Amino acid sequence: MFLRSRLLSNETAILVRHRQSQHLVGNHSYHQVSHSQLFDTYTLFSSTLFHQLKSPPNVFEARRLHALLIVHGFFHPAFTDNSFTSQLVNIYVNFGFLQHAFLVFNNIPHKSNVAWNAILRGLIDVSKFTEAIDFYHLMIKQGVSPDNYTYPLVLKACSCLHALEEGRRVQETILYNEAYHNIEPNIYVLCALIDMFSKCGSLRDAQRLFEKMPIRDLVSWTTMIRGTLWNGEWLQAFSLFRKMRSEGLYPDSVIVATILPVCGRLEDLQLGMALQGCALRSGFESDLYVSNALIDIYCKCGDPRTAHQIFCHMVYRDTASWSTLIAGYSQNYLYQESIKVYLRMIDMGLKANSFVLTSVLPALGKLKLLKQGRQVHDYVLKQGLVSDVVLSSALIDMYANCGSIREAECVFEYVSDKDIMLWNSLIVGYNLVGDFDSAFVIFRRIWEDQHRPNSITLVSVLPICTRLGAVRQGKEIHCYATKSGLGLIVSVGNSLIDMYRKCGYLEQAMKIFNQMMTKNIITYNTIISAYGAHGLGEQCLKFYEHMKSSGVKPNKVTFVALLSACSHAGLVDRGWKLYNSMVTDYGIEPDREHYSCIVDLLGRAGNVEDACKFITKMPMIPDANVLGSLLGACRIHNKVELAELLAEHILQLNSEDPGHYVLLSNVYSFNKKWEDMSKVRTMIKDKGFEKKPGSSWIQVGQCIHAFQATSVFHPASAKIKETLESLLLEMKNEGYIPFDDHV
Repeated sequence: MFLRSRLLSNETAILVRHRQSQHLVGNHSYHQVSHSQLFDTYTLFSSTLFHQLKSPPNVFEARRLHALLIVHGFFHPAFTDNSFTSQLVNIYVNFGFLQHAFLVFNNIPHKSNVAWNAILRGLIDVSKFTEAIDFYHLMIKQGVSPDNYTYPLVLKACSCLHALEEGRRVQETILYNEAYHNIEPNIYVLCALIDMFSKCGSLRDAQRLFEKMPIRDLVSWTTMIRGTLWNGEWLQAFSLFRKMRSEGLYPDSVIVATILPVCGRLEDLQLGMALQGCALRSGFESDLYVSNALIDIYCKCGDPRTAHQIFCHMVYRDTASWSTLIAGYSQNYLYQESIKVYLRMIDMGLKANSFVLTSVLPALGKLKLLKQGRQVHDYVLKQGLVSDVVLSSALIDMYANCGSIREAECVFEYVSDKDIMLWNSLIVGYNLVGDFDSAFVIFRRIWEDQHRPNSITLVSVLPICTRLGAVRQGKEIHCYATKSGLGLIVSVGNSLIDMYRKCGYLEQAMKIFNQMMTKNIITYNTIISAYGAHGLGEQCLKFYEHMKSSGVKPNKVTFVALLSACSHAGLVDRGWKLYNSMVTDYGIEPDREHYSCIVDLLGRAGNVEDACKFITKMPMIPDANVLGSLLGACRIHNKVELAELLAEHILQLNSEDPGHYVLLSNVYSFNKKWEDMSKVRTMIKDKGFEKKPGSSWIQVGQCIHAFQATSVFHPASAKIKETLESLLLEMKNEGYIPFDDHV
């Protein structure tokens, strides 16, 4: 540093003496000799100075170089070489001193594209995307022609703002310069255009541009695949990957890490394992991003153990590695394991960032570890991370799961710039604690705060309409979804089907099903469950066939819905065929829920003995739910002895479900075994079980009134009781006899 400064100081002294000699000495021959010597000295000075401007070690050195440029007149209007001053703008931008960069830029008499592009990059680096687009327009207004370094920068600003029309105008400028000024866009400009169109939701434009590219390298393929994934087209993204391979291009670690999450989204473990083999053959087994993507795949496909093995074999792990595994355990309901990995990370001295904290909070909420959740919240406050919307949303979810809705409200109110994600989390929180009125209040406040509900908002609030039977609100949400275009989103359509079918509007549910352009496995499972609950088993089977012909592969939930539908409709033979097809054709291992459905199928049809034989052949010990299904059949078909035997087994299992005891009590009551019934009721009391009281809701105007059996806390309970007694009297006068054999 000392030698560098000394050299520049010496050169400065030489140039100063040169300027003095020009004014004081008039000898022409001396002047000619001095000019030759000084030209060499100036060339050396310029070369040294430009070399220093390329990579100064810190901003202090940049300021010294800035001073030299001022002293030697590089900012003078007569000085035409703008490479020095333009490079100085670049330096200040690189160090993050945007204000200094603007100061230099404004004093440059002849601004080059390098200077304009540097300022543009500086604005984008600090996320000032609107200002970047305005600066680009200023550049064009002042007659500066954008180059292939300018376009990727301004297109990135358009992408971040989702400014599709602005992006189209940039594309028009590119095409104009290509046609009239012979300035061809390079591959980076074309990739930036593809990225812009994809992120602005115009995937079709991105595809057209990609297909027209004369040369498509790995970067362009990666950009197109990422854009396709951005728009949720998982299968199309994988199809692009296969097409790239067929054209003879070998994937690098970046594109492998990009395509791997597709397998997790599709929950296709076989495809994930095939891509893992491709990564291993290509030598990417130690690549950090590929390993992180593999952890994510196995977690999303329900195999967190293999994900943990990959994690343990990683040579280097970043915070994304830890957060992916922590979140993966939570996604698979292994909350204790999730917390253990988090604590191991902390014990190793690693600092948890917002991603890690967001990953561990769901586990703390599900286990209702309120104390530990508060400790994480304290850490968030100390680290100044509370402005992170995703993290604040996770805190709201954690407090709501722990039943502390007031603390969830505090987190919500503390965040000044409330994203729609926060509103959604609070709606879900109120739903969890059963405060449906407050959920609707928050839903209405979204509009008052100049926000607009997104698909997650609608999917969060529609189940509340379902639980309350608030069909009017559900219809209003349906209208908004249609007008806003959100109704085209599959998850919204699925929620609307579920809301209508549970509120008894099966025809409306079917209408939405038919209108949906895209249907997934959840769509079919929901409509099959809807018709099954209404006893329309044959129609359920038609939906099943339609699903298969559409290329949608059934899962475990599909067969639970189908078997339940067959049970309610008495389709025993068809139910058996479906059960066998599930095992042989789709390789789905039956779980207790499937066994329970088969027992219910046989029991409802009167084949109680066959149901007993089926239970004895189960590869696992039947739980209380399986035995409870058979107990229900015993009540229907009055099999008292078998019911008593089943009751003993259920009692040995220490079932915490009071419904089984109530069911047994009903069997005794139906057969007038009052002493046995009394014993069961005493047992229910001794175990501290309480039969959950029946509840109902009714909406009057904007107010929802909730009622529970035996409750007298409603403000109008006296008037309601009087009206009920009057109705009961009328019913008795018309010959109604109450059936009170069941509790």
